[in-house]
Amino acid sequence: MSVPDFTPRYVEIEQRLRARIAQLRPDDPLPSDADLCVEFGVSRMTARTAMQRLVDEGLVIRLPGRGSFVGQRPVDRQLSRLRGFSEEMLARGMHPSSVLLFAGLQHASAEAAAALRLDEASDVVVVERIRLADDVPMAVERAVLTPASAGVLGVDLAASSLHAAMTTVGVLPHHGRSSVTAQSATAADQRHLGVAPRTALLVEQRLIADQRSTPVEWTQSRYVTDRYVLTIDFTVELRGRSTRARRR
Repeated sequence: MSVPDFTPRYVEIEQRLRARIAQLRPDDPLPSDADLCVEFGVSRMTARTAMQRLVDEGLVIRLPGRGSFVGQRPVDRQLSRLRGFSEEMLARGMHPSSVLLFAGLQHASAEAAAALRLDEASDVVVVERIRLADDVPMAVERAVLTPASAGVLGVDLAASSLHAAMTTVGVLPHHGRSSVTAQSATAADQRHLGVAPRTALLVEQRLIADQRSTPVEWTQSRYVTDRYVLTIDFTVELRGRSTRARRR
């Protein structure tokens, strides 16, 4: 005897739309709620719920008075991998580029000096850029480097990888730690990333060290949430697992 299918209709429609979107390109038009009602024989509320679930994930963009469209594909990055933005975009088959906002020496803030284990009187290398993938703004990045990386200021950082530039001056990024929070877009974020006021951003604070565990980079990246996904690989630790293993 077959088991009845209790999948809600809005989930069924959502899954059908996902399959359709996978064959389309960003900005391609999608059916209206009214069209979905006719196609699937459901109420407007059911059709709207199915579409809204895709909107919430950033897969669909609704433009008032114009309709629904395929959203930009969010870029997915594994937090467990130490990869620069340029390398990550190239690995995804996308073209990385940058708009250089500032590159130069600045007096270290107390926070930066503490993170990089420098005297508060030290100067640091500061590089601020808008990071783009296929010409779409993904993030605003502010990297603070130790004085050992001052040579990167002679490199075209709008077109080059910062980590590659650091390597050429003898500073080798090796491992690090990230923390991620959510913050509202500032006025500068709105201007640089083209987002609306109070848009939520993913803010990653990253400290990178060399092979001797000496800090070499302290960076904050402010990502647009519907364009960039941070993925974390993890293992599940069960209480008492080690105890059971010993008893065997």
